[in-house]
Amino acid sequence: MLSVGAKAPAFMLCDQNGSTVSLSDFLGRKVVLYFYPKDNTPGCTRQACAFAAAYRQFQTLDAVVIGISKDSAASHAKFAQKHDLPFILLSDPELEAIQAYDVWAEKKLYGKVSMGVVRTTYIINEQGVIEKVMPKVKPDTNAEEILAYLTGKAGEEA
Repeated sequence: MLSVGAKAPAFMLCDQNGSTVSLSDFLGRKVVLYFYPKDNTPGCTRQACAFAAAYRQFQTLDAVVIGISKDSAASHAKFAQKHDLPFILLSDPELEAIQAYDVWAEKKLYGKVSMGVVRTTYIINEQGVIEKVMPKVKPDTNAEEILAYLTGKAGEEA
């Protein structure tokens, strides 16, 4: 896991539309960078849909939402279209950003051990520095927790 105060690792990846996106494209804005295991799986779909439902609030706060998984750009395009996702999904099949952000780890599921993406969210400030690290987030509450943090209401009852 990367630390608060560290410079966010640069990346240049393809989005769901085939365009190249770089972290430096968003200097001057807050970036909500969330890593997730796989398109169209139950938890990842709930997480993405929660971000979509809260998207206008993120826009009001001038925060960019970016999801990254190792799925292909074509998979991301289908996922975004199926669930009407208005934010950027980046394809990282070579695990460049996934490893740079230290979210590729050993996972255990039903006794089976494999390598995979640990669901993690980073909030990167306007200068490209990691402001908050949220490891092992829950898909259903991640977007809500980030909004609470960004609006200064973290810890308050909604």
